[in-house]
Amino acid sequence: MHRDVVDQATTIRPRTEADLPGAAAALVTVHAADGYPVEGVDDPQAWLTQDGVLQAWVAEKGGKIVGHAMLSRPQGEDAVRMWIEQSGDTADHVAVGARLFVTPEARSEGLGERLIRVAFGYAQGHGLRVVLDVMAKDKAAIRLYERIGMQRIGTAKHTYGEGQEVEAVCYVSPEAST
Repeated sequence: MHRDVVDQATTIRPRTEADLPGAAAALVTVHAADGYPVEGVDDPQAWLTQDGVLQAWVAEKGGKIVGHAMLSRPQGEDAVRMWIEQSGDTADHVAVGARLFVTPEARSEGLGERLIRVAFGYAQGHGLRVVLDVMAKDKAAIRLYERIGMQRIGTAKHTYGEGQEVEAVCYVSPEAST
């Protein structure tokens, strides 16, 4: 019996405008499974295209968007403030890691780590440190960030919706290797 084998390799590449509907659909799927994000699923394309985007990437498998990561310019985030206070650095040397997600069916392939490492490479190539926050409830993301060497720099309250709050853990990326 002969079977056709379809290569289901996952590629990570810069996001294009044409990727937004697929990335938005993936985000809605992730939200339904995990409650991530706590906001933004009412208009997922807008949430993925916030002001100040430096670069965004998608993970694509079999023609379907199964993951996403983004870096943006600082816009008053607690993690940025903490890092500047602790390091003495300035906001123009910081990129904010955001919008990292992988759909449930594509997990256990290391895509979250691959996406964040692509973002780190971009940031390092532009002389930037990546800071981010992650909701304390998102244990898998916390394990990922700590496993890849991100440094915990503090906690903050993330406010969203109509006065809702959730605890967030703030991180900074490892220093670039020399």
